[in-house]
Amino acid sequence: MEETWTHRFAQTNGIRMHYAEQGEGFPVIFLHGFPELWYSWRHQIPALAAAGFHAIAPDLRGYGDTDKPVGIELYDIYHLVADMTGLLDALGEKKAVIVGHDWGGVIVWQMALLAPQRVERVISLNTPFHGRGQTRPTDAYKKLGDGRFNYVLHFQEPGLAESEIEPNVERWLKSTMRNIAKDTSFMTDETMKVYYDAYKKGGFTGPINYYRNADRNWEITAHLTDAKVTMPALMIGAENDPILLPGMMDGMERHCTNLTKRLIGNCGHWTQMERPDEVNRILIEYLSDLKR
Repeated sequence: MEETWTHRFAQTNGIRMHYAEQGEGFPVIFLHGFPELWYSWRHQIPALAAAGFHAIAPDLRGYGDTDKPVGIELYDIYHLVADMTGLLDALGEKKAVIVGHDWGGVIVWQMALLAPQRVERVISLNTPFHGRGQTRPTDAYKKLGDGRFNYVLHFQEPGLAESEIEPNVERWLKSTMRNIAKDTSFMTDETMKVYYDAYKKGGFTGPINYYRNADRNWEITAHLTDAKVTMPALMIGAENDPILLPGMMDGMERHCTNLTKRLIGNCGHWTQMERPDEVNRILIEYLSDLKR
């Protein structure tokens, strides 16, 4: 794919963050999930730019060409949200639309609660929002009968998952992406090489540290127990995601006071890569009134 965007770096929250950007207009920041990169938004960046927006897709803390600080607690939710508000500061923007997929979806919902003055609208792909749970996440995952979050439990021990994944990065990434996709046609050699090269260089400790903060994040956000997302919010579900099931969107209205929901059919977990044209159409339509 020919690159139409520009690569830049910003100092934010004590780290150097890499991002790709294209276009002018209202800022739309795209936050990727695990195990992904800014590159997961390669179809959205030019489409949003062409529609009249300033599209910005960073490598999150610990990923790609962004710094990878050492220490599990440096990947908690307060650091992740502060990275985004610091990026807005570096861009000279007061507010942005924030779009997240998978772990990026976790961040955008929490940013909507922790820094609402910086969020114009919040959009999540696959990751629902149901407020702060009544029990710590790892306890909740253990009680799930289908075991679909057992990988999160496996990730908890520092160093263990890395020792299993990093000896054969290509095999693990290919298997992981294929297993939870509905349409694997996006997994071209060219695309997968971008991921292979990034993780061979940067490793998996930073990305997996996000999961190691699952319980800590729950503990340090007790004040958000009854908090609601009040700015306009869009939830985009995927019909065939085997991890973040589309039924998990049910009941979100109790926690989001201005919610729109869309469901993309015949789509697995990698929504913006599996169904890029449909995702782009939904995003541009939802944001059409923000064009400057």
